[in-house]
Amino acid sequence: MRRIFISLTTVVALLLGYGAADAYDKVPGVLTIDDRPADAEPEPPHVEPVLEPASKQAPVPTEKGLARALGGKKVAQPLGPRVAVIVRDALTGDVLYADHEDRGQTPASTEKLLTAAAIADGNDLSRTMKTKVVSGEKPNEIVLVAAGDTMLAPGEGDPTAVEGRAGLADLAHQVSASLKDSDQQGKVTLRLDNTYAKGPRYAPTWDMADVAAGYTQGVSMIGLAGDRPQPGVPSPREPESKVLKTFGKQLRKAGVKVAVDAAEKTWSRPSPKGARTLGAVESAPIGDVLAVALEDSDNALTENVARQTAHADGAGTSFKDVVGWVRSTLTDAGVDMSGVRMKDSSGLSSGQRIPVRVISDVTQMGITGSAPSLTRVLADLPIAGLNGTMYDRFHTPQSRSAAGIARAKTGTLTGTSALAGTTTTRDGRLLTYVINADKVPETSGTLGARRALDQMVAGITACGCR
Repeated sequence: MRRIFISLTTVVALLLGYGAADAYDKVPGVLTIDDRPADAEPEPPHVEPVLEPASKQAPVPTEKGLARALGGKKVAQPLGPRVAVIVRDALTGDVLYADHEDRGQTPASTEKLLTAAAIADGNDLSRTMKTKVVSGEKPNEIVLVAAGDTMLAPGEGDPTAVEGRAGLADLAHQVSASLKDSDQQGKVTLRLDNTYAKGPRYAPTWDMADVAAGYTQGVSMIGLAGDRPQPGVPSPREPESKVLKTFGKQLRKAGVKVAVDAAEKTWSRPSPKGARTLGAVESAPIGDVLAVALEDSDNALTENVARQTAHADGAGTSFKDVVGWVRSTLTDAGVDMSGVRMKDSSGLSSGQRIPVRVISDVTQMGITGSAPSLTRVLADLPIAGLNGTMYDRFHTPQSRSAAGIARAKTGTLTGTSALAGTTTTRDGRLLTYVINADKVPETSGTLGARRALDQMVAGITACGCR
């Protein structure tokens, strides 16, 4: 689990990028102080007994019962004056409780649920990304062809992993064997074909201080495992160059005499049509990659998968084009996108607005069966108190009743805290919920807002709400 170790060398970067806490949904509000020492081990999650399986026979909560369980103004006070809530019966889609459900709210990373739904709609989530090397235009040239995989293992790949499934050492050994078979004995030149789904590296609405502080990275179509950003530890500005350098080393280890042409001007030159494939390695399925993006709330990885899918669907690859594709895909799927204002596909940009009703509608698609691929996405959302961005939450006496039961996509920006997901009541009724507060007071900060959100979700989980 990532932790933030604040040292003299990282304080400046953290302050510059604080507005992008959403990158991992783990950074507290600027004026908030955690009540545990920074080096203390997190409390072990207290998981309540497993509830009865969800079914249509379980009692349906009432509006009054849910209002009581949510805790009213006292519990919601740390969330500030702009709180929107919607709770639905997951199996029927009926709205059981709603407050300001149609008001546009800053979505933060809960926007990723809309993007995930668009990606899952009618697409094959078992598809993999195949990074390959082909013969170049010249007899002594080989070309590394980017295919979207930004989690290539620098060495051997791990067939059981998502990050690092495809390995550059494995690819190098294949290329070495192919060159020997073709009697290629001389020195070869390696270059990169980076034309696949090519688009801008950064959204025009992103704050570059967030990139420098390690809260996100540029969107690319090739990169190394372990290079995803962490707060205070930014990613390489040009991951393509690092991949080329690393692959060159692996080729030499495999016995290939190689010179690396890392000039960026060559990246936009496509590999020859019909070129001989010298080696290829495949990523984990795109659905598993998307699950990692949601679990870690990885902005750039979400944008990467969205861009690839939009490109495959015939859309453009600019941030604006991909946003337009997400909107049109969801509209075609029957989602009412009224009141939605999107500037990116990950929720990082300021000035975005999405009503909680829209996020709820999208979540329902994956439960009712109208979007079967989305069901898998929802099943991979972080679990309260156990993993992902929910790992260190739901550990207080007021919220432990939802540990191990509730699932959610978290959303955090300075002044905004949100949860959107599923839970099961004490009586076994499956619910979907979206809670968003986008004017969190500085006196509460992110930690205070999270405690309130966790307590609200725990309330509807622990009750029969009758």
